[in-house]
Amino acid sequence: ETNAPYGLAKKMMLVQSQSYRQQYGFNSIFLLPVNLYGPGDNFDPRSSHVIPALIKKCVDAMRQGDEEIVVWGTGDATREFFYVEDAAEAIILATEKYDKSDPVNIGAGFEISILDLVTLIVELTGFKGRIVWDTTKPDGQPRRMLDTTRAFQEFGFRARTDFRTGLTKTIAWYQNESSRPEAGSSAGGSHKPGNR
Repeated sequence: ETNAPYGLAKKMMLVQSQSYRQQYGFNSIFLLPVNLYGPGDNFDPRSSHVIPALIKKCVDAMRQGDEEIVVWGTGDATREFFYVEDAAEAIILATEKYDKSDPVNIGAGFEISILDLVTLIVELTGFKGRIVWDTTKPDGQPRRMLDTTRAFQEFGFRARTDFRTGLTKTIAWYQNESSRPEAGSSAGGSHKPGNR
């Protein structure tokens, strides 16, 4: 389980920053983003998250003439996804306007089922093949969505990027990067945003 140590480390950072603020007046804020996605994401199939993994599967299948892609689970689980440019805006707003020790969730404010996500990515990439659901693989956590009300109340943030638009930009980036002769692993991106 990789998420448990990650979650514990985040909690420890929160407690430490709150203690430093109380004892030394250390100016820190604590933002909790949901699953990030966007151009420059990590598309390496060994470590990528769900959106880049699905985009890569669809685009690569079309290029290779494959007639199907395999997706883990049943598609019933839901997730919230947050476009990277919106996340950057939230961080800037928070640094300018928020000065409290309470953690603040930042996200898009909506959730989508993995089934609907797959359907949308298939549509936007133009993949015409079959979707095979491997139900021997886990769905993961049934639901993952944050209450982002405090972000709006405290520093006026609301995500602006329509999900379809964000996906379209991400797909276009991957198509462009992965078609370059020297692409190789470079289309894998250099970072790993968000949680699975």
